[in-house]
Amino acid sequence: MGTKSIAIFFSLLFFSLSTSLSQPLQFQTLFLQSLPKPQSLSWTDSETLTAESDSETTLSVQLHHRDSLSFNATPERLFHLRLQRDAARVKTLSSAVYGNTTAGRDFSSSIISGLAQGSGEYFTRLGIGTPPKYSYMVLDTGSDVVWIQCSPCRKCYSQTDPVFDPTKSKSFLGVSCGSLLCRRLDSPGCNNRRMCLYQVSYGDGSFTFGDFSTETLTFRSTRVPNVALGCGHDNEGLFVGAAGLLGLGRGKLSFPTQTGRRFGGKFSYCLVDRSASSKPSSVVFGDSAVSRTALFTPLLTNPKLDTFYYVGLTGISVGGVRVRGITPSLFKLDNTGNGGVIIDSGTSVTRLTRPAYIALRDAFRAGASGLKRGPEFSLFDTCFDLSGKTEVKVPTVVMHFVGTDVSLPASNYLIPVDSSGSFCFAFAGTMSGLSIIGNIQQQGFRVVYDLAGSRIGFAPRGCA
Repeated sequence: MGTKSIAIFFSLLFFSLSTSLSQPLQFQTLFLQSLPKPQSLSWTDSETLTAESDSETTLSVQLHHRDSLSFNATPERLFHLRLQRDAARVKTLSSAVYGNTTAGRDFSSSIISGLAQGSGEYFTRLGIGTPPKYSYMVLDTGSDVVWIQCSPCRKCYSQTDPVFDPTKSKSFLGVSCGSLLCRRLDSPGCNNRRMCLYQVSYGDGSFTFGDFSTETLTFRSTRVPNVALGCGHDNEGLFVGAAGLLGLGRGKLSFPTQTGRRFGGKFSYCLVDRSASSKPSSVVFGDSAVSRTALFTPLLTNPKLDTFYYVGLTGISVGGVRVRGITPSLFKLDNTGNGGVIIDSGTSVTRLTRPAYIALRDAFRAGASGLKRGPEFSLFDTCFDLSGKTEVKVPTVVMHFVGTDVSLPASNYLIPVDSSGSFCFAFAGTMSGLSIIGNIQQQGFRVVYDLAGSRIGFAPRGCA
């Protein structure tokens, strides 16, 4: 290459670099809202409905945030409790992945109860048994086994409705020890009548133990028979008010897997931003769960654990520019089941591996340098004092997945933490290799779980 060619090459290189460096960042408007106040519940129990169907291939139910059951707490107190639960939740998920959970404990060992940290953030109301008795149930994408509290109680926590009595249901049926259904449990047991026992212990010390059975569940006017569930006589840890848990995980005993033939292995939810809308969130099962505007990324499989929904995150952009230092290798799910990124409905704040978080945080700080910084708050180390303002411009944030990009609304990453105008960047770092995409970042999207197609989709403005 001659001297003239070299000069031209470096001139073009300098022009290219200076152009990319001078490219203006992309911004969007954040309309400032206060911390949400608890919204009152308005349920119409389907016990008043006479028409019931057990052949419908689609069902839709309302979801409510657990704060709806806290009428006397201030928004600040509720937010503080939410962050406490979040820390416990992340610890539980990480321990499940990295083998520190007690979920596989055999029945001969004693169960040591820990603090009742509370599981799940969203719940619905459904009927259990025949005739249906209506109760609140937590919905959780990070759990598989469906279970309810049952009488007689050896130990039950307080719930809003009467504890379910299986002797008063015409559709309740115990499962025998030798059945295929019983063998699907991670840790099955037997009583002296050769009937199946189940046990689920969570990483925070909460647990449920009792008889494994099948029962009919009624969602509004849609009846779903023969759902395998745990009838728990010894329980601790679910939040006060809810009777049990509807596991929406990917495992073989979760509700979506059990009802795969009827609902096509598809469900979706849309979680509203409670600071901006009084509408309830919703969950849909069946073909109508798949939004036509959804953008999909393939589901990945953890060879060690089938409960969680893993996706391929390849990078993140701030202000329209890819963040240097955030590479696919930081989110890789390896052959031993370590690392990776999961979508979780029960985690609030998205956790990223520490190097990825630091790179993202620094890029956002640089892009938001025009905003007045505020003190750190709880797990948030990037906060702003926006008091006296009604709207501000913030750099855009886009999450890049395998096959698609998801552009977050400003309210999904800069959130109020008090009623005085303090807002914080709603991501956090984790020393665990597991990254978790939480429900704050999912707000307003219809998140589609297509187990049959082995993919997850995101449809913006999906709560309409």
